[in-house]
Amino acid sequence: MFRPTINSGFMDKALEQARLAQERGEVPIGCVVVKDGVVIAADGNRTIEMNDPTAHAEVLAIRSAGTVIGSQRLEDCDLYVTLEPCPMCAAAISFARIRKLFYGAGDAKGGAVDHGVRFYSSSTCHHKPDVYQGHAEEDCADILKDFFLERRS
Repeated sequence: MFRPTINSGFMDKALEQARLAQERGEVPIGCVVVKDGVVIAADGNRTIEMNDPTAHAEVLAIRSAGTVIGSQRLEDCDLYVTLEPCPMCAAAISFARIRKLFYGAGDAKGGAVDHGVRFYSSSTCHHKPDVYQGHAEEDCADILKDFFLERRS
């Protein structure tokens, strides 16, 4: 499988956003949007803070990136996220026309890229980003495991 050269600094920045989300009491998922080698938007989950079930890291970062570049189309942008996107976020990534999606940990229960509905494999999906999984996978998975272990104890 072809794996492009990844700037691990971008996934590190997504992990920073996940840690900030965790500090806010949110599920620790972080995301950055990159254009021309520069992070133009970054955020973490804010569903509790905003009382908004759509305030996932990816959706918030995509919204910010659209504002930054002045377009709903993010065709020359790449998205780095710590967890495999859910169906809602996979759709948002498609509608935004994100060029490449890099994600850390897979999500067998809620993921929609390589698990579950496999959104980009659907014949009704209009845009399919190039997808690269498993970047900093252990770090991305560990922050989630630690978060849920702490909540259960």
